[in-house]
Amino acid sequence: MAARQPFTDTDTADEAVRATCDDATICKRFATSKGYWKDPYIQYFVRSVGERKAPEINRGYYGRVQGVNHLLDAFIRKTECDCQVINLGAGLDTTFWRLKDENLMPKKFFEVDFPTVVARKIHNIKTKPPLSKPLIETHSTDSLLLDAHSLDSDRYCIIGADLRDVTSMDEKLRRFQLNPEVPTLLLSECVLVYMTPTQSFNLVHWAAETFHTAMFINYEQVNMSDRFGQVMIENLLRRQCTMAGVEACQSLDSQRERFLKAGWEHADALDMMTVYSMLPQDDVARIERLEFLDEKELLQQLLQHYSISWASKDKLRLGLSQLAF
Repeated sequence: MAARQPFTDTDTADEAVRATCDDATICKRFATSKGYWKDPYIQYFVRSVGERKAPEINRGYYGRVQGVNHLLDAFIRKTECDCQVINLGAGLDTTFWRLKDENLMPKKFFEVDFPTVVARKIHNIKTKPPLSKPLIETHSTDSLLLDAHSLDSDRYCIIGADLRDVTSMDEKLRRFQLNPEVPTLLLSECVLVYMTPTQSFNLVHWAAETFHTAMFINYEQVNMSDRFGQVMIENLLRRQCTMAGVEACQSLDSQRERFLKAGWEHADALDMMTVYSMLPQDDVARIERLEFLDEKELLQQLLQHYSISWASKDKLRLGLSQLAF
């Protein structure tokens, strides 16, 4: 096993970042239990619904899930499923199972996360038939490659790796049949912000250099220099969670710039207030009836401090720069 790279981040900080994976899954579990969107698989990663989450948190997660899925599904449709997806820092995400149910399966779906997170996810998949059955159905031979920190089947692969060590991650992905010639979608949700600017640049640059036809979707904080943003940073610091990459989260321009500087041809970014207003409004009206929201201003502030940015390169001229809201 390769010697661990000397990172500036402490193990305590890494542990705090890993805890954000649980936070997101717990929040999604609660929102789906209330009917904001359907996810029949998340219950196998978080058993109990847990304590009540505020309506603005539920609406925020609804916007995040619908916004990211809108771009992801558009890319898969544009490539007619002749593509691969890499979910960077995937946590306990259930997208693979959703895509299978909706007949939107890419050629192969990769997930990368800390080895400890991956070990938990693999354990859940192994012990829960509703999770393992779809994997077996999409696999052509009798044997799946399965160990503590990796799972590999024909269509789905989970790898334990540190995103800050791009060389090692690249090597592991290629070992499990990552194909740089196939149109590729990369996805990160609240991941780059916990890496230093150099580390996240290296990752985004690696993606631009490796794939000639690709799209990168990034869901993350934005407008972090105002008072509300500072409070968000302080709240995370109290949990020993350092937003090491917050400088790219100053504005929509800085979010776009990070991709253009790293070699992507086209980049765009919207705050979640705008994304929320562009989602199918009949469904937005439906979810807004689920719970009474007293603090409309708080929801507005929250949505103004998160964004979706997306970038593309399009050697095959598929029209990826047209993918938007």
